[in-house]
Amino acid sequence: SPADRTTEIGQLISSYLVREKNLEDHTIHLLFSANRWEHVPMIKEKLHQGITVVVDRYAFSGVAFTSAKGNFCLDWCKQPDVGLPKPDLILFLQLSPEEAAERGNFGRERYESSSFQEKVLQSFYCLMEDKTLNWKTVDASKSIEDLHREIKSIAEETMQEVQNKPLGELWK
Repeated sequence: SPADRTTEIGQLISSYLVREKNLEDHTIHLLFSANRWEHVPMIKEKLHQGITVVVDRYAFSGVAFTSAKGNFCLDWCKQPDVGLPKPDLILFLQLSPEEAAERGNFGRERYESSSFQEKVLQSFYCLMEDKTLNWKTVDASKSIEDLHREIKSIAEETMQEVQNKPLGELWK
């Protein structure tokens, strides 16, 4: 899920995603961002304690999805997330929209049509051009065991590299 659905903002997002509620496109984008900001104190506290934080989706997902809607430029979409904790590693699990559609539950939530997913993919490719971020693409069509092994090795390598690096701010 792209949001923590336990907070009030998260519940609002959840009702939008399952099509119970309609929200204007700018509004939903800002709510997703607000949901990320809600977690910043906890993220910083965990990192300060030396705990590695793994986030399923993040600002990049929000930017890619909103900008895929058309009449939204990437720059506008990025603005609400400027200053979020900057990840040391961004793993992009690449799977063709066709393969994704074959997986369970595809199509139940908003945004899960193949033509829209194609546009989202193009937005992700634009975001990956940012060389100030550590993007790693992983082939997600592999077996779960192989995928786990590859992700674990990339993560461990990154943790070694960034051990004494200060926390950066996203898009600053």
